[in-house]
Amino acid sequence: MVIGHQKGRDTKDNLYRNFGMAHPEGYRKAMRLMRLAAKFGAPVITLVDTPGAYPGLGAEERGQAEAIASSLIEMASLKTPIITAVIGEGGSGGALAVGLADRVLMLENSVYSVISPEGCAAILWKDASQRERAAEALKITAQDLLASVSSTKSSRAPRRRAFRPGSGRRVLGDALQRHLSQLRKFKIDKLLKRREEKYLSMGALTEK
Repeated sequence: MVIGHQKGRDTKDNLYRNFGMAHPEGYRKAMRLMRLAAKFGAPVITLVDTPGAYPGLGAEERGQAEAIASSLIEMASLKTPIITAVIGEGGSGGALAVGLADRVLMLENSVYSVISPEGCAAILWKDASQRERAAEALKITAQDLLASVSSTKSSRAPRRRAFRPGSGRRVLGDALQRHLSQLRKFKIDKLLKRREEKYLSMGALTEK
């Protein structure tokens, strides 16, 4: 089961696709498809490319925060392998809502962050023009995340040739096949336990 965000190729498409920002209904649809995949024993692959969940008034009224929280609960206990690939922009809870996975992959020039550099700069320094400084502090690149303790075992960045015409699909496809083959070796109970331990360990305080 492949689930993903879709952005447009031009301004008209971006407006139609809401710039890749999902409404609550989108996350609820994703959960329905995840449950269907688990029912038939199919793995779930999510392709993340979003600046975040849509923050509009209507989306909030229809339960945007609840939809994200429910999706996280759903994925945490989903009885099938889950692989997430950040193929462009992975922003905030909108990305995490379909990104709680056994393996998280990133294309080399993708970014994954709790907030956009502009938003971070506006909060910390009251100046959105400080976005480069914020980006450096946030450590949002695939290389930064690969080097971090919490992501070492889950993030892999394909080589630069991924961004030559036609080769990106092959690189991503090869990576997905490789990781899926590894995950299929685990019994579901063991897979769920590893998934739980992985996310519980993030942010944990350790003393040296």
